[in-house]
Amino acid sequence: MQCPGAEYLVSAERTPRKREWRPQIYRKCTDTTWLFLFFLFWTGLLFIMGYSMVAGATGRLLFGYDSFGNVCGKKNSPVEGAPLSGQDMTLKRHVFFMNSCNPEVKDVRLSSTILCVSSCPEEQLDTLEEVQLFADKNGSFLCVYSLNSINYTQNPNADSLCPRLPVPPSKSFPLFNRCVPQTPECYSLFASVLINDVDTLHQILSGIMSGRDTILGLCILALALSLAMMFTFWFITTLLVHIFIALIISGLLFVCGVLWWLYYDYTHDLSIELDTERENMKCLLGFALVSTIITAVLLSLIFVFRKRIKLTVELFQVINKAISNSPFLLFQPLWTFAILIFFWVLWVAVLLSLGTAGAAQVIEGGQVEYKPILGIRYMWWYHLIGLIWTSEFILACQQMTVAGALVTCYFNRNKNDPPDRPILWSLSILFCYHQGTAIKGSFLITVARIPRTILKYIYNTLKDKHNAWSTYMFRCCFCCFWCLDKCLCHLNQNAYAATAINGTDFCTSAKDALKLLSKNSSHFTSVNCFGDFIIFLGKVLVMCLTVFGGLMAFNYNRALQVWAVPLLLVAFFAYFVAHSFLSVFETVLDALFLCFAVDLETNDGSSEKPYFMDQEFLSFVKRINKLKDTRAQGEENSLRNEEGTELQPVV
Repeated sequence: MQCPGAEYLVSAERTPRKREWRPQIYRKCTDTTWLFLFFLFWTGLLFIMGYSMVAGATGRLLFGYDSFGNVCGKKNSPVEGAPLSGQDMTLKRHVFFMNSCNPEVKDVRLSSTILCVSSCPEEQLDTLEEVQLFADKNGSFLCVYSLNSINYTQNPNADSLCPRLPVPPSKSFPLFNRCVPQTPECYSLFASVLINDVDTLHQILSGIMSGRDTILGLCILALALSLAMMFTFWFITTLLVHIFIALIISGLLFVCGVLWWLYYDYTHDLSIELDTERENMKCLLGFALVSTIITAVLLSLIFVFRKRIKLTVELFQVINKAISNSPFLLFQPLWTFAILIFFWVLWVAVLLSLGTAGAAQVIEGGQVEYKPILGIRYMWWYHLIGLIWTSEFILACQQMTVAGALVTCYFNRNKNDPPDRPILWSLSILFCYHQGTAIKGSFLITVARIPRTILKYIYNTLKDKHNAWSTYMFRCCFCCFWCLDKCLCHLNQNAYAATAINGTDFCTSAKDALKLLSKNSSHFTSVNCFGDFIIFLGKVLVMCLTVFGGLMAFNYNRALQVWAVPLLLVAFFAYFVAHSFLSVFETVLDALFLCFAVDLETNDGSSEKPYFMDQEFLSFVKRINKLKDTRAQGEENSLRNEEGTELQPVV
């Protein structure tokens, strides 16, 4: 016979209990499966690194090579079937094109014979006698290696073995040590073929290499501006906020105006002949249009939020007080930035090695060309996924470290005695228990960004076959994936903070944080959004100032340099550096409000269950709620007056 209460007991057992928030009480390893998957993935990356070191030849890309497989400036090994390969080119560091005034491209390769020479001819050579005299005087042989310099004027085949006359004067340009002709007609033809037609990778790298000093200086400028912006937020006051917003408005309008002025200057410059200069003009138009739209949107948002400046100052004062318990949090981005730079340099080195991994193949005339090895393209895609996933994992570790340190200080009853070394404690918790959670969150970001990369690749591949409808569809897809990426970033940040608080896995933490923040959204959603907006404006200001410096610097060297790519690189770097430093405030802001929501959920302010938050934070939240109630009551009264209005008879 079944007990009368048995059915009730069974149903009660089947009913899931509501999970309780237990700040820093219980820890266990989370998402260990993802840690194992990441280890397997990096095993593949290490294999690609080893393969690129064995099969790659980065020297061919960086130093240039001749038509016979010899890398300039290096001692080479012979290629079977190519009698002129395997020569010692240690003293011959420059790449010389025998037909630089009329180069032709055949199967994505210059048909002109290429040689390694010790120096470029800086004066025009009109006859073979002058070519021979130049060789005897400078030790730089401009004819094919098999022809001795004493036979330049005697060999009947000298016309095909020596450069076409006249040989234009040339100088070694920082473009893979190539001898670039200096006469205007040859210069234009050579640049248009070499930069625009041969290889997109060379086009990008040529702009970067030719402007490398400028790019380095702009990167240092972006780093200095980011540090200055971080300390501005640290010592923020009402006056500083007004100055900051004024600088934002001035910077946006100024950069926008400079872009349109440069575009006007290009369109009215009658001396423009090179395709590179025309490409710069198109890119300037694109930059000007995009900057105008961004300026209009940001100015509108600033106008809408202008009345919340006082609350913003109070918000950042609360954030700074939370950071003051662990001031070394401000220097956390430096270590993250250093690790990312090291990883990116390693990634680029492997990419260059993969790009030059090819099998030497002898063609007609004993010349050598390199065919890509089968499967290299798949390695490129794997390598690209490794870049995104690992970079996001490094950033996730920073977010979890900052959130963990803040959680340790927040859930401390004795505010006068803060915990010792909260950052080291947070790092130890991360590496002992929650690496898998950071890996899983970063993988979700990677999954959201890979389709965008594929779509961009398809869009660029089919660029000449687009119509208006397909372009519209591609842009809609880009916009959707961008919104998904931003939503996932915000979800991840809250999930990391919830993991730091409760020690749960990624999915559980994300779900709990979403429920709790939705329940308490009335307290701080608007202020949180405006705080994030102010931080975003700080990133925009750093990028605007850096881009302005880049415009002024690159505009002085228009020819033989597509500086749109270096400028985009500088803008991306400036925004990323600013994001790396200012994201500390974003992480602290989101984690602080999640801790506040957990505090409200687990405590009631009584003597038995007092709040963890200090009085300053509590009074700030009360002012927000009071302001919101006053505004809601005013809207209700206004609506009531509108509904109660009656038409009065005219007397």
